[in-house]
Amino acid sequence: MFGGSQITLLHVRGIRISVDWSWFIVLFLVIIWLSDFYTTILGDPSSNLVPYSLAVASAAGFFGSILLHELGHAIVAMRNGIGISGIQLWIFGGVARLERDSNNPGEEFKVAIAGPAVTLAIAVVAAAIGVIAAGPADFKEAMLVRGSADTSGLLAMVAWLATINILIFAFNMLPAFPMDGGRIARAIAWKKTGNRASATRFAARLGQVFAYIFMGIGFLLAANGDLFSGAWLIVIGFVINGSARATAAQTTISSRIEGIRVSDVMDSEPVSMPSDISIEKALDEYFLRYRWQWFPVVDAAQRFRGLMIRDRADQVPEMSRPIERVEQHIEEDPGSLHVSEDTPLEELLGNQSLRRFGALMAVDGNGRLRGVITADQVGRALRDATMTEGASPIG
Repeated sequence: MFGGSQITLLHVRGIRISVDWSWFIVLFLVIIWLSDFYTTILGDPSSNLVPYSLAVASAAGFFGSILLHELGHAIVAMRNGIGISGIQLWIFGGVARLERDSNNPGEEFKVAIAGPAVTLAIAVVAAAIGVIAAGPADFKEAMLVRGSADTSGLLAMVAWLATINILIFAFNMLPAFPMDGGRIARAIAWKKTGNRASATRFAARLGQVFAYIFMGIGFLLAANGDLFSGAWLIVIGFVINGSARATAAQTTISSRIEGIRVSDVMDSEPVSMPSDISIEKALDEYFLRYRWQWFPVVDAAQRFRGLMIRDRADQVPEMSRPIERVEQHIEEDPGSLHVSEDTPLEELLGNQSLRRFGALMAVDGNGRLRGVITADQVGRALRDATMTEGASPIG
C-alpha cells in the first residue's frame, strides 16, 4: 500500500476498517476546496462556520461513499465464501483485502461489480433528491460545482456527493486492472477463454496501457500549468502500472504450477484433534507430545470444524481442563481455513490464511479432512516447477 501506519476506526460485520495516514491528506484537501465553494454558494463571506461545516460534512459523506463501495465488494465476497481480512482507506481510495482469489469468472464478476453498483446507487439517490428539491437546472449547476447555482448549502452538498460518486463510478469502471473495471474485464476474458492465467495477463496489459495514458495526460496537464492535476494523474498512473506489472509477474509464476492440485502435494495423513476430547487431553496428548501451536479439529464424521490453538488451551483454568471440551474453544472455520483437495495450487499463492497460519486444511466435497497443505509445500512445488522448466535437456 502507500506505506505508513494504519489506524483502526471500527469493525463492520467482523471486518476491520482502517485508514492509512495518507487518507487524511485527501480529507484535508476536500475540506479546504469545498469551504470556498460553499462560501460562494451561500454568498456570505463574513461567516466561515457554515461553509466549513458543510465542507466537513461533505468530506464525511465522501468517506462514507468510499467505505460503502468497499463494503459492497466485501459483503458479496463473503457471500461467495471469500474471507475478508480488512478494508483499508488510503490516498487513492480504498481496498478490500480478499483472503483468496475468485474460483470462477462468475464469482470474480460479482465481487468486482458490487462496489461500482453501490457507488452508482448512491449517485442516483443523491441526484434524485436534488432534482426533486431544487429543480434540474439549478441542481445541474451545483453538480458542476459552480458558484452561480441557486441552491441552499445543503442541496449543494447533495449535488457534490452525487457528482463525486458519478466520478468514482466512472473511474472505477475503466478497464484498468487492478481497478474494478479491469477485474470485470478479466472475468469476461476468463469466461470466454476458460483460462484464468491468460485472462489475468490480458487484464494486466490493459491496466498498463491505461497507466501510460494517465501518465501521458498528467504530463500534458503539468506542461500547460495545471501542476496539481498533472502530478495526481502521473502518480495514479505509476501506482496502476506497478500493480498491473506485479500481477502479470505473479501470473507468470503461477502458470508454472498450472495443473498441480492441492491433493498432489498435501500431507495426506494429518494429525487431527477430535472435537469432543477434553482440554486436558488436548494439552497432554497433542500439544505437549507434538509441540505444535495448533491442530485441525474434526467431529465424529471427520468433518473439519476449525483450529485448536495452543494459547486458547493454555487460557482455560486448570480445574476446568478435565471438563471443558475442545469444541468449546476452537477457532471456528469461517470458510477461509480450508480449501478443496481439488483446488489448483496456483490459487493459494495469494491466500491470506495460508500466510497467517502457514497451512490450510484440505477437505473433500463433504467437508471431511483429507490433508494439510503448508506454505512450504506450495513453495517447494513452485521451486521444483521452476527448476524443471529452466533445466537443459541432456542428450
